[in-house]
Amino acid sequence: MTRTYPMRCLAKYLGLLAAFAAVGLPGTPVPAAETLVITRQSVADQKAVFATVESTSVVPARGRIGGTVAQLKVREGDRVAAGQAIATIGDDKLVLQMKSLDAQIEALQAQANQAQLDFTRTEGLVERGILPRIKLDEQRTALNVAENGLRAKTAERAVINEQLNQGQVLAPADGRVLKRLITVGSVVLAGDPIVTVAQQNFKLRLRVPERHARFLKAGERIYVDGAEFAGEAAKSGIIDLVYPQIEEGRVIADATVEGLGEYFVGDRLRVWISGGARAAFVIPSSYVTTRFGIDYVRLQKDSETLDVPVQRGRELPTPALPDGLEILSGISAGDRLVRP
Repeated sequence: MTRTYPMRCLAKYLGLLAAFAAVGLPGTPVPAAETLVITRQSVADQKAVFATVESTSVVPARGRIGGTVAQLKVREGDRVAAGQAIATIGDDKLVLQMKSLDAQIEALQAQANQAQLDFTRTEGLVERGILPRIKLDEQRTALNVAENGLRAKTAERAVINEQLNQGQVLAPADGRVLKRLITVGSVVLAGDPIVTVAQQNFKLRLRVPERHARFLKAGERIYVDGAEFAGEAAKSGIIDLVYPQIEEGRVIADATVEGLGEYFVGDRLRVWISGGARAAFVIPSSYVTTRFGIDYVRLQKDSETLDVPVQRGRELPTPALPDGLEILSGISAGDRLVRP
């Protein structure tokens, strides 16, 4: 005779089996927990300083001629390419000079044509012996004078035309427009700045208190706080140059960090620099659990394990320990931690 069991009895039976499997039945091997012995390590004593985003160079776009600004094609924040026309300067005097030269060139062209006709007619009469050869020399000289005068006025017109073309104000380099210094209708002189352009290669300029000056060296790595990048991971950079002069009790240094092209010039970021070395407890972050806002580590004491509250510090990743985390208090050297 076959017996049938209710579903609730079957569920209770399976629950008991799961509980036995959790605590381990006699004779069943239980894998040993992974442990870690705490030792003090020498880590870089990083200090937080503020740095500003600055362009490698800020260059002005200048007008090459004087006159009145007739057109301004850019505004603050626009990206420009080297050689791009960003403004136009007009000069009414140059236009009047151009019209005057055009009229003079037409008159000289007519004189040159007439001198050519006179030379051709005189040449025919001289060949037939009607006129003496000296007349031919006189007409040749008049023709040369007319042609040279025409060439001189044409060259003078080319100079004025080039001055009109130089009314185009060109961007001196690739970058972004920081500030417009004039408006349409402003009167400018030759060499006056029209706009300022910041080159695209941005750098971080650090101002470090002088007590940390001896730790700053070119080639050292710095870290930009990840909170400055709106949810992105923290970024690192390299110090390029440490300026040898202290200004107002601070040392100036420049650092290169990838991904600063979208920042505003003058934006302030929090940067971590090396301020020497110190001893610290660094453990993998996987050994720390958080319950109700309190961090705990599992500490092995003889044959039992205890959950001990600790104070979490900064993340200190290294090539050997990518998830390194500093523990400020709660553990001591020689303690044996158990991975949760």
